[in-house]
Amino acid sequence: MSPFERALEALTRVPGVQSALVVSAEDGLVVGEASMGGVDAAAVAALAASLFARIGEMAAAAGRQPPAVAHLEASRGGLLIVPAGEGLLLVAVAGPEANVGLLRLALRSAAERLG
Repeated sequence: MSPFERALEALTRVPGVQSALVVSAEDGLVVGEASMGGVDAAAVAALAASLFARIGEMAAAAGRQPPAVAHLEASRGGLLIVPAGEGLLLVAVAGPEANVGLLRLALRSAAERLG
């Protein structure tokens, strides 16, 4: 099993996670995915890469470091993004029942193993 597969498997074991992706930060392409279905991985990957880049630009404009985690919360769940090594992002699509604290810990742990 590859490091990407291990990281994605660990994320999908968190209750409430609907999809986990490894995404190229530069172009928003899917590098690896584990989905429970109903998630358009390519669209999520593109959105996550663009969102994370814009948040990084906002942080730089404010004289701050790049974000360690980005969390987009919506009425039916959320999207969490963490940098994971050179040029990669780990992305989780979570339902409203997901334990976001546990998911953040899992994302950071998986990102450290990939980085």
